[in-house]
Amino acid sequence: MSEGEHPRLILHNFLSPAECKELEFIHKSCSTIGYRPHVFSTTLSHLIATNSPHLIIPFVSIRERLKEKIEETFGCEFELFIEFTGLISWCRGASIGWHSDDNRPYLKQRDFAAVCYLNSYGKDFKGGLFHFQSGEPATVAPSAGDVIFYTADDRNIHSVDEVTDGERLTLALWFSRDSSHDEDSKLLSRISQCTLHRFCLPLPASTNMYWFCPHQDASNQNIGFDICFARLHLLGFGLHSLQGEDHSTDASEQLMGTLQIAKGGELLSRKFANVLHALQVVQFYNWKASELKTSNVENDTVEAMSQPQLETVNALKSVFLPDEKLVTTTFGYSGSNEDLKESLDLTGVSLAVTFWEEYTSKLLKVLLLSLPQWKTFQTIHKVEFD
Repeated sequence: MSEGEHPRLILHNFLSPAECKELEFIHKSCSTIGYRPHVFSTTLSHLIATNSPHLIIPFVSIRERLKEKIEETFGCEFELFIEFTGLISWCRGASIGWHSDDNRPYLKQRDFAAVCYLNSYGKDFKGGLFHFQSGEPATVAPSAGDVIFYTADDRNIHSVDEVTDGERLTLALWFSRDSSHDEDSKLLSRISQCTLHRFCLPLPASTNMYWFCPHQDASNQNIGFDICFARLHLLGFGLHSLQGEDHSTDASEQLMGTLQIAKGGELLSRKFANVLHALQVVQFYNWKASELKTSNVENDTVEAMSQPQLETVNALKSVFLPDEKLVTTTFGYSGSNEDLKESLDLTGVSLAVTFWEEYTSKLLKVLLLSLPQWKTFQTIHKVEFD
């Protein structure tokens, strides 16, 4: 740990590769437009709001370990509350100048920060180096699994270089000594308002939360793209809306209704409830592709598209992906996406559905079993079951 004037600590391999990949899956399945240009975010409150509260479970033990380590590092055991937890990705064009994390009046409650890197500089993205204005280390090159702890004040003024290629993924947490800013009590209040079943299908937020425009002008639908549609496109998939065959349905509503996944002139017979449902399954497939190849699960039918279906797929793309090149420059990394597109197919998506449902059901079961203790103690913590 750097002592004295610049209290900070960098730990390597704090998160395992498996933890990094799971959080990447969650972010790429659920993220919305972020708090600054070319930044995308997934907060725990957003997961609850989009009917995916079970996706909080992978964060629980990580949050506990981070809190314990930061209390140990800075000598403030049992004093801290988690003020914010979020997955944040920085895409091409994103940067931040010199600042401290509490430099805005409404963030004065922040005492400490932890930034966990989920992917690596030079391998997954270019640019995006983290710099401290003074003290050592002066520069941090992000590497998957590493974490930086530091005081969120003027002793650790920092900046992030502009990302020039790819997507820089982080898990960020801020901590406060002020219990009125405890994130957990707010999250539990929101979860308590949910109708929890043994299985949940995600529900998209409002469309403007997913529309990316490089100039931050969300009102201009001819410049930019829908980020859910874009992430499917990057993996080689399109969407066929059953509502699209009804020309009286407004185009902006088509991603909210029943969809099928398309690729290369073919269509998967399986129907998905909405774009988030389709996206979570496809991103799960991308995450678990190597394991799914050995599966014996029965596949859904893959059929050739008719001309009207093809026209519907293309019409949807023209509405939600008017600038295909912008998608590649925003999320892509040095042409690597083409190889990825070729390796994923509709048969794999079909296999992924069953395993995604098992994964979701398992997390929901843990959430339902944990909730009584969470409500009693007003904290989200790891619960041991008999």
